[in-house]
Amino acid sequence: MKKPLEGASFEELVAEIITRLGDDPNREGLIRTPERVKKSLEFLTNGYGIDTANIINGALFEETHKNMVLVKQIEVFSLCEHHLLPFFGKVHIGYVPNGKIVGLSKVARIVEVFARRLQVQERLTEQIAQALWDQIEPSGVGVVIEARHLCMMMRGVQKQNSKTVTSAMRGTYLEDPRTRAEFLRLCGTDYSSETS
Repeated sequence: MKKPLEGASFEELVAEIITRLGDDPNREGLIRTPERVKKSLEFLTNGYGIDTANIINGALFEETHKNMVLVKQIEVFSLCEHHLLPFFGKVHIGYVPNGKIVGLSKVARIVEVFARRLQVQERLTEQIAQALWDQIEPSGVGVVIEARHLCMMMRGVQKQNSKTVTSAMRGTYLEDPRTRAEFLRLCGTDYSSETS
């Protein structure tokens, strides 16, 4: 007989999932699993409700530097909102300052805010670009994410070597082909020379 789920605790819901999958949530290896899953998911989705303005927290500095700033290879881990399976990879972020630069660690922290939500890679890319555009007010912003999705690797089509690449551009990165080309070249996202 199935338990009523209304008003059930997070742990009780996880135990019910385990039961419905055909296992016993009371066996030794699973007794603490509901508690662990709760803590894990709370950590992996702790980006909800965080304002990126609080992340920047005054780490904007007046600077006359007018050339591209690029932060590459920022590790990213997120949960696909369709299957609650991880996707992971690298984020490359560039911006052209317009009188202000931002502390470099803040760039990575903005990535974390949006990655720690149930996501799709396309929206994650756009959210990062828009937050930097709004907070730094640069001449241009470019974001590229390269990621592998376990929902494609472990299930479904089961393609182990697939990689998804998404981009979002603002300002000069959108308007000036040379700026965009320089950014993409520096990111190393030109796959035309790769061989299988």
